[in-house]
Formats: sequence, structure tokens, C-alpha cells
Amino acid sequence: MSQKENIQSHDRYREDIAGRANVADSPELLAYYKELETYRTGALWTIANKIEPWQPKSASVPILWRYRDLRELVLKSADLVTPEKAGRRVVYLNNSEKSGLSAAVGLLYSGLQTMRPGEAASAHAHSSSALRFIMEGHGAYTIVDGQKMLLEANDFVLTPTGTWHEHGVDSDGSQCIWQDGLDMPLVNVLEAGFYKVHPDLRQAVTEPLDSSVGLWGAPALRPQNVGWNKPYSPLFRYQWGATYEALQRYARVSEGSPFDDILMHYTNPLTGGHVMPTLGASMQLLRPGFVGKAHRHTGSFIYQVAKGQGYSVIDGQRFDWQERDIFCVPSWAFHEHVNSSQTEDACLFCFSDLPVIQTLHLYYEEALIDNDGHQRVGG
Repeated sequence: MSQKENIQSHDRYREDIAGRANVADSPELLAYYKELETYRTGALWTIANKIEPWQPKSASVPILWRYRDLRELVLKSADLVTPEKAGRRVVYLNNSEKSGLSAAVGLLYSGLQTMRPGEAASAHAHSSSALRFIMEGHGAYTIVDGQKMLLEANDFVLTPTGTWHEHGVDSDGSQCIWQDGLDMPLVNVLEAGFYKVHPDLRQAVTEPLDSSVGLWGAPALRPQNVGWNKPYSPLFRYQWGATYEALQRYARVSEGSPFDDILMHYTNPLTGGHVMPTLGASMQLLRPGFVGKAHRHTGSFIYQVAKGQGYSVIDGQRFDWQERDIFCVPSWAFHEHVNSSQTEDACLFCFSDLPVIQTLHLYYEEALIDNDGHQRVGG
């Protein structure tokens, strides 16, 4: 019996003995339900199987958003609306049938934003935590609480909850595109979201350029007599060059994971924990020819291909990806990654709700046992 068949058989057994809701409708019950509705109440057994499943059942599905399909549409938005009128000129990724949720997977938001040379968005702040991953172009910058940072391809940048932030492209730069990632759907489900515009529309730059990199960017070193008591990382820009170098060093001394090969988490340099309380991020290196085995875990994950090409099998579907493509792995979906090249590394950037899942002690993981740890591809 396969792992999947064993789980299904076990579930049927539990349903037989554990009192799962199995109540047939009758005229008397239907009338009773209607009477309950008049008092804004309901019978738990009519929804129990849905709200208390035996295992996670994500409302999201695996999706691959190909950059070659989206790039021209993202650039076209700059011909149609200005940053001032749009507020944020972004093409968002949608994986939700629920109106107003606008999630790319689970309770994570993702979108592609573009700006032309000389353009700048007004400064604002919101309850949601946000991150940026730079896809193409040069001359982009962000300002977070008075600190200006220059952005280059594959840099990972934070704009944490409540911080004043704004983005733009210097006049001598090129048109830029980056991915935005936010916990906005989570914050909205919690009904805890606030948004405000800076009273002057622009911030004053009050710190030296890239000051957080100068203070906190050296691995395994921390500055003396510099205090920080906020719940997110004091390092706002994680540069691609240093990240890729760290992955290569790790690869030289490690056999890697059978599922993810060489995976490293971006961390708060003060605590070693996640960069923000609700959003975590990682970068992984798949060495040439790497063929990962399948596993699954709780939490929702959005990947962007930073380097190379390959494919991932997610819940039995194969998705072939190349640089700048984006794909998602819903919670509790079996997934495995493969580097198609025999000579070049592949690198996958990922952001997730892992900090929330781990803080609430909801993280579970299991490997696929059947078929030598690989899924059967069905589509």
C-alpha cells in the first residue's frame, strides 16, 4: 500500500470510530438550521469536517508565473498609470478565489513593481511587513526610516512593519522591476491593518548611504555600543554577492539536504532568528545535476529563481523554471527540486510565513516514502 493510500485508509478508519460529522438532512433538521440562523448561530456538525480537517488542506494551488509572460505586461503598466495616481504600480499574483484576499499562496501576497528613471513613490507606512527582491535594472533605491539603500539584482531588502518607506529610481538609472512580498492577507484576516502617508510625502535622508550594511552586514561581527530593540532585523539590505559567496562556502563543506541541497536562511544578525516576525526568507543553492527528494511541511512558500534553470514537482505536477520565474508551494504539498544543468548552479530565493508557523508551534514535516522518495508526475 502506498503512503497516500495508507493515509486515506487510516482517515476512513478514524472517520468510522471517531464520531466525524455524518448527519443526513431531514425536514426537521433543515428547519432547525434555519431557526439557528435567525439568531446568528449554527450547528457545528454542519461545518466540522471543513474547519477541522484530518490534515492541512490548502485553498491555494501550485502555480508557476513565467517571467517571460509577465515582463511586458509589468512594463506596460508604466505607460498606463503614474506612481502618483496608482499609489503603488504593481501587477499582483493571484491564487485566491476569495474576493479581496489577493494572495499568491496561503496568506502571502506577491506582486511585480516597476519604476522608470526619475520616478519615485511617496513615503508611506503600514501594518504589513514587506520585502523586495530585485529582478532587473540598475539605479533603484529604497529609503526606510531615513536610511537610503541602493539596490542591485538579486538583493533582498526589508521594509518592516510600521516603518516609513519609499522607492524610486535615480534619473541616470534604467527601468527596474522587483518583486514585492507582504504578509498583507494575514494582517487583513486578523483585521489589524493600518496605512498612512507621510505628511511631507517624502522622507529626509538622515543616515549615511547603506548605513545598515555598514553596521550589521559583516558576518559573525556586531558593532560596539549600537543599540537595537525592534522586533525585526537592523540589517535592511542583504546583498546578492555576499549571499552567493556564503552558499558556495557552505557547499564546499556540506553534503547538503536530500530535499533542498544547500539552504541558508536570512537572519537577524542580533538574534540569529528570522528577519521579521511574520515573514522569513531563504536562499538555496542546487548544485549541478542535483535531484531532490520529495517532502512536505506546513507553511506557505513563494520561490523566485535567482540563478539557473531546472524544475520542481509540486503535488504531482512538474513546473519547469528559469531565471526570474516565480512559483509557489502551498502548505502540506509534496515538492521536490531539480537542477537541470550538469555544469551550473541553480539558486532559489524564497519567502514564507515560517516565523508565524514556528512561533505558534504549528510546523510539521514529513518525507515521501513511496517510489524512492519521488512523486509520480501526473501533469
